Amino acid sequence: MSQKAFTQITEGDVEDLAFGCALLGTGGGGSVGGAILEVQSAIRRFGPVAVVQLEDVPADGLVMPICGIGAPTISYEMLNNGGEAQVLRQEVERVFNKPVVAIMASEIGGSNGVEPVMWASRLGLPIVDADTMGRAFPEVQMGSFFVGGLPLTPIVLVDFQGNVKTFTPTSGESAESGARAFAVAAGGVALMVDFINPAAMMIGNVIIGSVSRAIEMGRAMRYAQDPIDQLKTLLGAKVLITGKISEIERRTDSGFVRGSVTISGTGMDAGREVRIEIQNENLIATENGRVLASVPDLISVLDTQTGAAIATEESKFAMRVTVMAWPCDSLWRSAQGLKTVGPRAFGYDIEYVPIEKLS
Repeated sequence: MSQKAFTQITEGDVEDLAFGCALLGTGGGGSVGGAILEVQSAIRRFGPVAVVQLEDVPADGLVMPICGIGAPTISYEMLNNGGEAQVLRQEVERVFNKPVVAIMASEIGGSNGVEPVMWASRLGLPIVDADTMGRAFPEVQMGSFFVGGLPLTPIVLVDFQGNVKTFTPTSGESAESGARAFAVAAGGVALMVDFINPAAMMIGNVIIGSVSRAIEMGRAMRYAQDPIDQLKTLLGAKVLITGKISEIERRTDSGFVRGSVTISGTGMDAGREVRIEIQNENLIATENGRVLASVPDLISVLDTQTGAAIATEESKFAMRVTVMAWPCDSLWRSAQGLKTVGPRAFGYDIEYVPIEKLS
């Protein structure tokens, strides 16, 4: 899709941003409903947020990728206290002995794509028009910096009580296990910054235009007469099934939402059943054992009437939904990308086949 670069996020842009982030979240990244209110409130109090490119900020200044980590179901009950990002900034500047000059969303999916705007507004910092995933993934090492081979840097986490943990991982796996353990101990969720680097080092190692892309998706959908058809055109997406949710198996396990959702077809799809496997995000869609789509391509469950994406923790029995899938960023189709976020990275013994090659 053609894309306009946005230079500022105002209160009026937040719902469009959230709509796009929900789509890119593929069911994960946290529900955007509460995030909308948080961000709008912050902008009213602290002002709009400038959207910048990495080349626009001091080359040696630190960019702070930020996200929530943990089970999205828990975030409904454990809300931000508003001061977490300031605690993170102070700790980052202490550890690196350099100023933080910008915020960046670690992942543009779900509330993790929306809430960084709140933190940027509260801190008086710009937000970089980029992220490390181009969507949402559930684990710490599943980002462009890891795939690109950038050195691991200290990870800083804070919980809603203000407890702080800083550690330097030795591998992607230890980054995930160490951060996840803190989130679980904190009650299920925490706020995290990782792969903290000077702006110059990040150039060429992030997915550019993520924030603008999400806002543009929301704007395109705002007045769409046929939301599903509009999204198919906008994303180059394929509709996998239209029907209603007939079965949900969902549990919180080791800091993740895991389980599956089954959609029974209606109308032209009557008699069909599609099952989606989830780990925070929608990972694999199958029908009678046949793979219809899989990570790293994006799979979203949408409200059939409005086109709004439904987070995994918000799925309910009998919801009328349309399941849609579309191609991921080319980064994830590389050998290292597939090793990091392909089906086998999640324990599925299947080969990845691009969505456009699946019938």
